[in-house]
Amino acid sequence: MVGTSNKIITYLLEQAKDKKYELKEYKEKRSLNANNYYWQLVTELGNVLRMDKEDLHFLLLQKYGQSEMISVVAEIDMSDYLKYYTEAGESDLNGKTFKHYKVYKGSSEMDKKEMSILINGLVEECKIQGIETKTPAEIKSLL
Repeated sequence: MVGTSNKIITYLLEQAKDKKYELKEYKEKRSLNANNYYWQLVTELGNVLRMDKEDLHFLLLQKYGQSEMISVVAEIDMSDYLKYYTEAGESDLNGKTFKHYKVYKGSSEMDKKEMSILINGLVEECKIQGIETKTPAEIKSLL
């Protein structure tokens, strides 16, 4: 099978030498139904908590989302480059000051597993506030 795969890849690359290609692991994307349900619950929870839904969304990303740490020269304003982040400190290296940021993946960039974790966390938050949610089976079918 590997020999056949190599032949197919070679053939495809020869067909369009002027194009660039990327090979990466396939991750099943979240469904639009899952995204719609997520935002429906964010709106309901935001109404109960009297919170802006974007602020609530960011809090949920911080609690249940995926994140990475990055370090950047302190003079760079990261608000021009990042949407969801928090400052995590700073340090000096070779006479330069660096700021460290925890950067959160937005829900639109999440795969199926990541979105599932986010929605399940949101469902738990809703239950605490007495907000009715779909059953686990119904939620699973959305994802």
